[in-house]
Amino acid sequence: MSKKTKKLPLNFKILRLLLIPTILITVPFFNKIQEAKAGLEFQWDEDPSFKRLKWFQKENKKRFRNKIYFFLRPSDRNAELLKINLSIPKTFKVNLKEEKISLCKVRIGGFENRTKCLENIPADIEIISEESSLRSINIYPYKPIPSNKESYAILLKVFNPKKSGLYQFHSYGQPKGGSVSSYLGSWTIVID
Repeated sequence: MSKKTKKLPLNFKILRLLLIPTILITVPFFNKIQEAKAGLEFQWDEDPSFKRLKWFQKENKKRFRNKIYFFLRPSDRNAELLKINLSIPKTFKVNLKEEKISLCKVRIGGFENRTKCLENIPADIEIISEESSLRSINIYPYKPIPSNKESYAILLKVFNPKKSGLYQFHSYGQPKGGSVSSYLGSWTIVID
């Protein structure tokens, strides 16, 4: 009887020596699972009047310094634009400063080159913040934005909000000769 009782604690010691290092080695690998990125975007009940626009951000982590490019490609503009309105969701709680917002002619990056502002477009920028409604930014370029083959971008330099989530920005533009702004499209950005 005494031989069997001695073998039992010995087996537990061997099992403990094998089990603990394997757990310690595999824990860092489980941490990487959370960083998996999906290559698809799903929308339930997609509205045909919704137009998805392209965007790019340098950093998607909470509270990090970020540059967000909201692109206006040639296919997004049908006419010359006198005014651009960017509506910002209420939940996107960041400090907006006029000197950190700009309109520029942009080179949209890809595999070989980075997204970069090529030329700043001089414009008056107005930040409208009302407590009851969405915040918005009105951009009045000194010269109308032409409807040529160049891409333009609204550049925000901000610190990301404290809360992670999806944030949907809407864009409206007033065409040359028109008195009312019309819907250009929407951007949905992600903060992790």
